[in-house]
Parts: sequence; structure tokens; C-alpha cells
Amino acid sequence: MKLEDKLDALSRLRENPGTPAARLELGKCLDARSNLLVAKAAKIVAEYELRDFRPRLVEAFHRFMKEPAISDRGCAAKTEVVKALVTLAAEEDEIYLTGIHHIQMEPSFGRPIDTAAGLRAASALGLVRMNHPDALEQLLELMVDREDDARIGAVRALAYSAKLEAGPVLRFKVLVGDTSAEVMGECFTALVSLAPARSVGFVGRYVESGDAAVAEAAMMALGQSRQGDAVDILIKAFRPVLEESRRRSLLLSLAVARQENALEFLFSLVKDAADNISAEAVNALAMYRHNESIRGRVETLVTSRDQPGLLTVFRTEFGAAPPGQ
Repeated sequence: MKLEDKLDALSRLRENPGTPAARLELGKCLDARSNLLVAKAAKIVAEYELRDFRPRLVEAFHRFMKEPAISDRGCAAKTEVVKALVTLAAEEDEIYLTGIHHIQMEPSFGRPIDTAAGLRAASALGLVRMNHPDALEQLLELMVDREDDARIGAVRALAYSAKLEAGPVLRFKVLVGDTSAEVMGECFTALVSLAPARSVGFVGRYVESGDAAVAEAAMMALGQSRQGDAVDILIKAFRPVLEESRRRSLLLSLAVARQENALEFLFSLVKDAADNISAEAVNALAMYRHNESIRGRVETLVTSRDQPGLLTVFRTEFGAAPPGQ
């Protein structure tokens, strides 16, 4: 049977993976030489939390650590195996410590690439979930990893830990900075999640960052925090002369906040701002297209302006009115 056919057959096991025949086939797939087959089988094990397959997952990890760049191209099997072990709350510290340090350089167009960043990130979460005594030290090392995905994994693992010491570590990372705005954004999100009252003001400093991507990440983290102080920071940061991408991000962050004062500010822009900014506020509010009250409020404000272009924006973003309206 071709690999493609085996992968298709494995997909069909998702319909009822608990039957004896399905479990037998799943075990065979975990024992297979194909890393893609093992990776897909591991995903199913994780999805249905099939805990008795844990020993086979462990064996598969060690098997693919032999000549890893050849046996497991793209680090696909090892990464999914570790993710499955983490989902099963398996206390496999040897595997996680191996995984968090594994670098797998593979040929590519141009320079070789490291395909193990996802494995390192998954292993970091494994160490945190099992409350490993060296978890924080390992995460600190991963915070300066060469690969963005690995650093993001370290930040997410820190946030998951919910430990008191995670906050200062994340703050230090922000203060030092990162070449990736996505990493900075993960830090902002983690901070306002771990300690919103103490972190909103700190994250708010970056709304005015000279790096537009960092500023937009800070805005979104503040909006997602749904804190009143965060909304105040966002409203104060609004200026019509902001470049369009920042302005749109700020308005969307206000909409995401789901706070009354944030919505009222957006309504005021729909009503009184310049046409382009009014349209941007309508775009931001479109996430509430299924909320009859907000939809009606926006439609009334748009109609009162008697601007055909703005009405077109509303109809495009909000779609047709639900039946009965």
C-alpha cells in the first residue's frame, strides 16, 4: 500500500478510534518507519487521549532520534510524539530534556534550516506541565533560541506555568527586546494574562513604539485583556494622523476589548470622524455583525451620515440583515 493510501486509511480511523481493529492499526502506524505516518498517528492519540499508547510514543521518539535528519525529515514525528505525550500529561522528563535541546539542521534552498524549533517548544511545555525542577532554567535558555518558533514556545510555556517568577522574566524579555514582533506580542499577551493589573501600564508603553508591528502587538494584547485601564490607554493613543495600519489595529483592539466605553468610542468615530476613519471604525465593529443591537446602532449611524461609500462599507462588512430584522 502506498504511503498516501496509508495516510488516508489512518484519517478514517478518526471516525471510531476505539474499536479493536482501529486500535490495532493505530499501533502499527506508531511502529512504522514512515515519520509522516507516525506523526499522524500521534495526532490521533493526542486528540482522543489514548493513554495506553504512551509506551509506543516513547519508543517512537527514541527510534527517530537515531539519525534524526534522515529518519525524521522535518522533525515531524518527534514533534507530534512530544505534543501527544504532553497532552497525555506524561512525565517523560528524559524525552522533554532531550527534545528541548535538539537541533536538526537539514538541507534547504540556500542555507540549511533547523527543523526542530517546534519540538523544542513542545518539550518546554512538557517540562512545565510536569513541574520539572529545572523547567525555568530550561525556558530561560529557550528564550534566546535562534528560532522564533522556539522562543514563542518558551513564552507560552512560561505563561502556562502561571508561576510568580514568570512575570519578571517576561518583562525582562520585553525590555531587552526581540527581533520578532510576534515574540514580543506573545510576551505582551502572557503578561496581561498572568498579572493584568500590574502589566497593563507596562504593555501600554509599547503602543507608541517606533516599530509598528510591536506597537500593533501591544495594542492587541491590551484589547484582549479586557481591562478598563487598557481601554483608556488605547483611546488616549488614538490620533487621526496615525498611519493607517496602526490606526486600524488600534480600532480593532478596542472592538476586541468588548467594553462599553470602547464601543462608544468606536460609535463616535462612525458618527463624526472623517469618512476614511469612520469606515475603519465600521470595519472594526464588523466582528459584532451578529449582535442585533450593535448592528442596528452602526446601521443607524451610517445611514444618518448619508455617505454612499460608507453605506457600501457597512453592507460589505456586516452583510445582509438576519431574517426578521
